[in-house]
Amino acid sequence: MTEDPWLDRWLPTIEARARTGRVLEVGCGAGHDTETLLRAGLRVVAFDIAAEQVQAARLRAPGAEIHCQSVLDRFPLEGTGVPVIVASLSLHYFPWAQTMQLFDRLRQTLAADGLLLCRLNSTDDHHFGASGHAEIERHYYRVRGQPKRFFDREDLDALFAAGWRIVSIQHAHTGKYVATKALWEVAAERAA
Repeated sequence: MTEDPWLDRWLPTIEARARTGRVLEVGCGAGHDTETLLRAGLRVVAFDIAAEQVQAARLRAPGAEIHCQSVLDRFPLEGTGVPVIVASLSLHYFPWAQTMQLFDRLRQTLAADGLLLCRLNSTDDHHFGASGHAEIERHYYRVRGQPKRFFDREDLDALFAAGWRIVSIQHAHTGKYVATKALWEVAAERAA
């Protein structure tokens, strides 16, 4: 795994929006993005489902509040009007109906005009499962025994159709995982 400084270009926006509040990080993994957010002087509350990843994140980013839990559990800070939520490649494990519910919960967790900054698997991500695996439902496959969702632009339009204002949608690539990974980077605000 190599460094992936994708969040750096968003830091001025995150800092401006989270000036008086905390950033919620959904699926923090080993804490690479958590550390980036802390170095920028932000207060971070994060969580991940994998206990070993949470332990690594706590070592990497000791100034953050990090929980071990599923994204399906009540979010830390849920109901508090979070100014910014960051979720990098952590929202792709669910059937479509559950994915839509999850994005609605994210929206409801944000403050009015709060910002969701997320990265989602692309249907072009063939190195990491977007083809050659048993299909569970459209764009949702069993990849090495684990369900995994991939998104195209039509999916994004559906996810962000109600209650969101799109700030930016970009198709991108990262070399974080040795082989090139195709993904979508989305910034969206909670609409009134």
